[in-house]
Amino acid sequence: MFFRKQLPIILAFLTGMLLWLQSYVPAKIANDALTSFTQSWAVILTAAALLLGILSAVQHHMTKIKLRRKGYAYSYITLGAFALTFIAAFFWTPFPGFAEKNITDGSFFMWIFENIFTPLAATMFSLLAFFIASAAFRAFRARSFEATALLIAGCIVMLGRVPIGEMVPLPGGHDLSDVASWIMNVPNSAAQRAIMFGVILSQVAISIRIIFGIERTYMGGSD
Repeated sequence: MFFRKQLPIILAFLTGMLLWLQSYVPAKIANDALTSFTQSWAVILTAAALLLGILSAVQHHMTKIKLRRKGYAYSYITLGAFALTFIAAFFWTPFPGFAEKNITDGSFFMWIFENIFTPLAATMFSLLAFFIASAAFRAFRARSFEATALLIAGCIVMLGRVPIGEMVPLPGGHDLSDVASWIMNVPNSAAQRAIMFGVILSQVAISIRIIFGIERTYMGGSD
């Protein structure tokens, strides 16, 4: 029970306090001791988390295949791609086991990355652009004042970001691209700063809750 309940809270408290004190000690001590210590452990924990993530993903897809759940055929593709990439990085090269030499240009691993992964990633982002356009079409409906303002601002920015925007004259020697730049630099920047302030304050609040053991959802429960 101690290792499942109290130990994670103690580790979270000590780690949080250590990182917090790092900002209030002399720079030399922070760089020589605290920073190197925390960075070393960050690398170790990241590697352990990556390993757990891989094992969890493999177990999930194996279970999906075993139970013949909907879409289990894609699990075969996922596991096959993972196994092929792993073999290409560590064994299918002139330098078995030396991954840093196996990911150079001309290797089979880089061929997989450049000819399979990169086109698939480009395809996904292209589809994402169509989804964004579809969502924008649904959002840009002048049903309220806010939606009307969003519609007008969106049209101005989209037209101002293309060459045709510079061909639309406005009073005072300006054009539509100047209005688009003003929208992006003034109202948009102000809204982004407000959002960032909210995000930062939320991060501070959740960090304090984790450090003092109030927030325990990372332990797999709500209490």
